[in-house]
Amino acid sequence: MRGVRSKCRGAVGAGLLIASAFVVGSVRGDEVIVVAVAIRDHRFSPSEIHLPAGRAARIDITNEDPTAEEFDSRALKVEKVIAGGKSGSVRIRPLERGRYPFVGEYHPDTAAGEVVAD
Repeated sequence: MRGVRSKCRGAVGAGLLIASAFVVGSVRGDEVIVVAVAIRDHRFSPSEIHLPAGRAARIDITNEDPTAEEFDSRALKVEKVIAGGKSGSVRIRPLERGRYPFVGEYHPDTAAGEVVAD
């Protein structure tokens, strides 16, 4: 009886190991793309962000200005206030091909751009 239990545990352990390898492999294909953006002189740099369609992304925003700015996009369904001299991030869901505008809510005349999913 003891040998049967040992063999069962070994089989279960091997099965879990194979399942874990499959999950890790599939997660690697779905890694989040990270893009760095700066706010400088009330402008986004770069103002045009290219992302592959169908992939999740994170935009890391560093506000180099002394005053706050808000990254706002109805098309992307995100908004984030970044205090002056601070950083923040917004997560972007996988997008269909297209152009998705964003603005700096506090300086919309100068702080504007687009995410381009291609």
